[in-house]
Amino acid sequence: MSGKPVSVEPKSKATAAAGHKPRKALAIVSGAIVFLILIGLGTWQVQRLHWKEGLIATIASRMAEPPVDLLAAFKADPDVAAQEYRPVTVEGTFDHHFERHFLATFKGQAGFNVYTPLKLDDGDWVFVNRGFVPYDRKDASTREQGEVQGRVTVTGLLRPVLGEKPSSLVPDNEPGKNIFYWKDIRAMAASSGLPTDAKVLGLFVDAGDAPNPGGLPVGGTTIIDLPNNHLQYAVTWYGLAAALAGVLIAWLLRQRKPA
Repeated sequence: MSGKPVSVEPKSKATAAAGHKPRKALAIVSGAIVFLILIGLGTWQVQRLHWKEGLIATIASRMAEPPVDLLAAFKADPDVAAQEYRPVTVEGTFDHHFERHFLATFKGQAGFNVYTPLKLDDGDWVFVNRGFVPYDRKDASTREQGEVQGRVTVTGLLRPVLGEKPSSLVPDNEPGKNIFYWKDIRAMAASSGLPTDAKVLGLFVDAGDAPNPGGLPVGGTTIIDLPNNHLQYAVTWYGLAAALAGVLIAWLLRQRKPA
């Protein structure tokens, strides 16, 4: 066996360049894919922006319309969600013994929105959100003056019911304690004490701000909260796409410089 050292020939520039090409191609392809994804996300947010602006404009226009008869509107179009925030009027008689309480806040104060069933002329019932009462005025005996009797006309906004709890973060309702965290009309009706054969319409009416005797409940507490951050999101996604494009271009320019 020879004792001569074995020399290792360095890779040629051509061999090194050949090994570098696949990595360069992979980087370009990967960057292009991510770039397209970012552009797609930005474009989607722009589309959402136009949709949200249209929805806000529709609601504003709808709320500016004169009130219509609730039953006529409901019979003409049973899709309440498509008419949400539409001003309506409805006549009937409140039964305050069956009121339900929805946990709420108003002007920084904790309390409840009072949902009282209104009996209509045809015998059906509709739950009316009469407004807010402070936490310590939940018991109707503390605000008897506001428990209006006899036939009334309610003017307010048409609101749809929820088919299920909106989020797992929302607590479960406590019908036994008459405390509701989300508006489950079935549970509200079943726990209220209404007759078992009572027909309750699948909608709510949020009463307007007409004052009640004694000042409670405080009406007109409907919260219209439609966050519109889509422009910010679009700018963010497009900005990331532009930054990625700048990085890729700078990297490619460096790759073209001779070693």
